[in-house]
Amino acid sequence: MLWVNLVAAVITVFKDKREIAATWAWLLVLTFLPVVGFIMYLFVGKKLPRNRIYDIRTQQQIGIDQLVKLQKEQWNEKELLPAEEISDTAREMVHLFLETDNAILTKHNRVEIITDGKEKFQRLFEDVKKAKNHIHVEYYTFYNDKIGNEFLHLLERKAKEGVKVRIIYDSLGSRGTKKRFFEHLRSLGGEAESFFGDHRSFSNFRLNYRDHRKLVIIDGSVGYIGGFNVGDQYLGRDLKFGHWRDTHLRVSGNAAEAMQSRFFMDWNATVPKRRINYQENYFPLVPRQGETSIQIVSSGPDNEVQKIKLGYIKLINSAAEYVLIQTPYLIPDDSLFETLSLAALSGVKVKIMIPAKPDHPFVYRATQYYAKALLENNVEIYRYDNGFMHSKVLVVDGKISSVGSANMDYRSFKLNFEANAFLYDQRISMQLRNIFEEDMLHSTKLTIEDFQVQSAWMKFKQYFSRLLSPIL
Repeated sequence: MLWVNLVAAVITVFKDKREIAATWAWLLVLTFLPVVGFIMYLFVGKKLPRNRIYDIRTQQQIGIDQLVKLQKEQWNEKELLPAEEISDTAREMVHLFLETDNAILTKHNRVEIITDGKEKFQRLFEDVKKAKNHIHVEYYTFYNDKIGNEFLHLLERKAKEGVKVRIIYDSLGSRGTKKRFFEHLRSLGGEAESFFGDHRSFSNFRLNYRDHRKLVIIDGSVGYIGGFNVGDQYLGRDLKFGHWRDTHLRVSGNAAEAMQSRFFMDWNATVPKRRINYQENYFPLVPRQGETSIQIVSSGPDNEVQKIKLGYIKLINSAAEYVLIQTPYLIPDDSLFETLSLAALSGVKVKIMIPAKPDHPFVYRATQYYAKALLENNVEIYRYDNGFMHSKVLVVDGKISSVGSANMDYRSFKLNFEANAFLYDQRISMQLRNIFEEDMLHSTKLTIEDFQVQSAWMKFKQYFSRLLSPIL
C-alpha cells in the first residue's frame, strides 16, 4: 500500500511543471498524508488550466495599450526618463517592468501614505461620496461586518445616484460573505462578482490561486492601493490582533489610469460575458497633481515571470546604504534569500520587520525559521510588538520604494494575484523610511539568542513549517 501511494504521489506531482521546492513539499504531504494529502492537492495543488491562463493573459490593457508601446520605444529617451530626475537604477527598473508587465510609467502623481485603518476608510469614503461616474473596487477580503456594511451601504447610495459600481472580491479571503450580501447593490444597477467563483463550490479545484489585490479607482482619477482590506480587524476592532499596522496609498493622478486598466483586465477575466470596453470617461484627462512617478506592477500564476519578486531583487541588489522591509510573512525563496544575504554580508544595512503574533500558525513558524537564518547572515530582524504588522513595504536608500499587496513569500510570488506601486520619488521614500524608524520604537530587535532559548518543540515546528513553505 505504501508503494502504491508513493507511485501515485510521484505521478500526481510530476505531471505539472513546478519548482523543485514545491514539488518536494507536495511529495512530502502526499506521502505522509495519503488520503487527506490527495484531497488537499485536488483543491489547492492543481495548477491553473491552460485555457484559464490564456483567458487572463490575453485581456487587453484597456486604455493604455498604445501608451505601453510608445514608452517601450522611448524608455531611454529624456522625454520619458530625464536623467536629472531619475537614477540609472530607476531607469532600469522602469525598463524591467515595461518589458515584463507592460507597466507604464506615470508621472506627476500626488501620493498620500496612510498607516491607520480609520484614516484609510475615512479618506476612501470621502472620495467615494464625491464620485460622479464610476467606482471600481477589488479586494481580497470584503467582510460582512460593521465596516463592510458601512462601505456597501455607501456604494449602494452611489449606485442609486446613477454612479456605476463594480466590485471584485475573493470568496476565500471574504469567508462568511455570501453572494446575497450584494443583492441590494445589484438591484440598484451595481455589480459584484467573486474572483474565480465561489470557494465553497466542490467544482472549484483552484482554491490555491487567490486575488490578493487591493484596489479602488474612483472616476479614473483617484486610486487606492496597498495592504488594507475591508473588515473590522483592519481598524483594530479584533481583540486577537489589537492595533492593525498597515500601509496604503491614496494616489491622485495618472497612476489611477494604470490601476483602472488592471481592474478591467481582472473584471473581464472574471466576468467574460459582461466585459468592459474602452470608454473615454474611464480614462479622463487628469491635470498635474504632484511630482511622484509611479509604475503599477502586477503578478500572478497566469505568468511564469515573477514580476514583483524580480523588482524586489533588482532593488535590493542596487542598494548602497540600506534596505528596509516590512512584511507579515517572511518566506523567501532561494533567489530572494541569497539576495538579502548578499546585501547584508556586503555591508548594506538590511532591516526586516515582522509581526509579533501569527494570523496563520504554519506561515508564522516558517517566518521565524527564515528570520533566524537571515539573522545568521547579518540581516537585522525587528519584531513589531504594538499589534499586528501587515504592511508590505520595501525602501532602498531613501530613493525608490514599493507599497502594495505582495508579501515576501512564495505565495505572493507564485500563487496569488498581486499589485504593487513602485515609486520613484525620494520624498515619498524618505517618508516611508521615517515611518519604519517610528515603528522600530515599538519593536524588539531580535538576536540569535532569542531563537536559541526556544523549546525543542518550537524549533521542530519552525523546521517542519519551512519544509512546507513552498505551498503554504
